[in-house]
Amino acid sequence: MSASLKSFKTVDEYIKATPKKVQKLLKEIRRTIKRTVPQTIEAISYQMPTFKLNNKNLVHFAAFKNHIGFYPSPSGIRAFEKDLQPYKSGKGSIQFPLDEVIPYDLIQKIVEYRIKEVERNLKVNN
Repeated sequence: MSASLKSFKTVDEYIKATPKKVQKLLKEIRRTIKRTVPQTIEAISYQMPTFKLNNKNLVHFAAFKNHIGFYPSPSGIRAFEKDLQPYKSGKGSIQFPLDEVIPYDLIQKIVEYRIKEVERNLKVNN
């Protein structure tokens, strides 16, 4: 099931459109992100829940039939390449299978990395 087949306006709306089991996982990913970076702004971008910091995309996630996609940018993938070996990943995406434990601690580390990256880029560009 891909929740992205519908047009969403809020993260709550997106999460509610997924099966109950998946909602629980998405809510915990959301809590992990918000706990790590409370000042993040939630949005829908590319029809996915998106978290922004300083008006820059920090991370996205999306629900699919067999996995949750997590999108921390290509640099977020490269920085945690070793930790991500058990998961299918691409240039800017990670797939967390629904039938396995979601690595919330790893998600937190990736978000922390992305915060530093966004803040560093902001300093360089100002």
